[in-house]
Amino acid sequence: MITKVTCALIEQYGRVLVTQRSETMPQAMLWEFPGGKVEDGETEIACLIREIQEELNLRITPVQRLTPVVQKYDDKTIELIPFLCQYNGGTIKLTEHRSYHWVMPQDLTNYDWCPADIPIVQEFLELINEQRT
Repeated sequence: MITKVTCALIEQYGRVLVTQRSETMPQAMLWEFPGGKVEDGETEIACLIREIQEELNLRITPVQRLTPVVQKYDDKTIELIPFLCQYNGGTIKLTEHRSYHWVMPQDLTNYDWCPADIPIVQEFLELINEQRT
C-alpha cells in the first residue's frame, strides 16, 4: 500500500522553507520540505494547509502542484506530492521538527535530504532556472 504524503515548498523573499526531522522521527536529522499524510476523505490541498498549520503554525496557499515522487523505504512506500506555496502569515512554531531554515534556492543542494525530497529539490531548481531565462 502506498501512503500519500504532501509537502510544501513555501516561498518568501526569494527563499524557500526547509525543515529538519527530529532525532525520534524516521529518517532522523535529514532535511525535508514540511508536510504530512493525507487523511481519508481529505484532498491534497486541504491536507497540506492543515499539516503546515499544525506543524509550523503557518498559513499558506498552495499555488502549483509539482511532480509526485514514489519512494520505497524499509517499512513503507510513500507518494510524496509537492506543491509550490505562497506564505500568508504566521510565526514558525516547531511541534515536530528539530530545526528550520529559510534557504536561497542555490543553497538547497548543501543539505542532507530525505530520499523522497531529492527529486523535488531538482525539479524546483529547474523551475527557478527556467523563470530566470
